[in-house]
Formats: sequence, structure tokens, C-alpha cells
Amino acid sequence: MSERFSTTKMAPIPDSGNEAQDILMYVYSALQAKGYDPITQLVGYIISGDPTYITSYNQARSLICRLERDEILEELVRFYVTGHTQKA
Repeated sequence: MSERFSTTKMAPIPDSGNEAQDILMYVYSALQAKGYDPITQLVGYIISGDPTYITSYNQARSLICRLERDEILEELVRFYVTGHTQKA
């Protein structure tokens, strides 16, 4: 009976100073841990806005809902451009 009332422990999100990046990486890991293709699931969420594309495992769904979808897109574009822009 004690197992039924045990507390679920959530791992802390590493803090890089960039909330969108931290949440995306955490959600990505949660999706991977549950056997989903994180890219496909995140794209589905961004396009539709339907949070059921994101697992509730480790509170990933609650965390992704803290961000607006445009914030997620901004972070993805920033990451891509920064990684593909050559410094002059």
C-alpha cells in the first residue's frame, strides 16, 4: 500500500540561463526515455499546438506548455543559425 502513495521524484532541469533551451532539452530527453521519436513529436506539437504530442513523463508536457510555440521556434532558429554561420 505504501507504493501507491509514494512521491514521484522529478529530476531537476539543468539551468543554462536560457529557459527555452533548457525545457526543449529536458522534453527531448523525456520523449527519448519513453521510446518516442523526439523530433517528430516536437514538430507535431509546434505545428498543431496539441500538448498530447508530448509525454507527461517527468512533467515534460507541463514544462513545454510554459513556452509559447513562437518562443520554441525562435530558439530552434537561433540554435540552427548560430551553428551554421561562419564568423567573418
